[in-house]
Amino acid sequence: MGAAESVPEKSLHEFTVKDSRGKDVELSTYKGKVLLVVNVASKCGFTDTNYTQLTELYEKYKDKGFEVLAFPCNQFLKQEPGSSRDAEEFACTRFKAEYPIFQKVRVNGPTAAPVYKFLKASKSGGLFGSRIKWNFTKFLVDKDGVVINRYGTTTAPKAIEPEIKKALGEED
Repeated sequence: MGAAESVPEKSLHEFTVKDSRGKDVELSTYKGKVLLVVNVASKCGFTDTNYTQLTELYEKYKDKGFEVLAFPCNQFLKQEPGSSRDAEEFACTRFKAEYPIFQKVRVNGPTAAPVYKFLKASKSGGLFGSRIKWNFTKFLVDKDGVVINRYGTTTAPKAIEPEIKKALGEED
């Protein structure tokens, strides 16, 4: 247990996921964009800070090629208890999220979403191991769909801003 899974995919763009309504979304539509992929939950102690800062980052950089991809997850103390649509409504209403909120996923275990198996295989080991430890784990992905870095729950989205700017080619 704890070993990173081997995955054949080389890019996040090779995956198809479902939106909050169950419709297929090809992640290849995000080619050329810098992505921040996050497992979200509406009833977590980290919810307010993360959603607020994700929305701020999205507003600041969306016109420069940045996108947030939010995946609701109920695996951690059942902190995302409702439906995928409930999670989307919560994020869009309470936090004015305009970025996509996808269908609820599992991020760990044998039934983990393939996209999360890829993310974990891309950046595992060390401090993180191969499992997602909690809600609001973040993966920064470059324009080619390759994972640049992984951040734990306690890393606020704003703390990632310098790396987002660098990935967008906006270094100071």
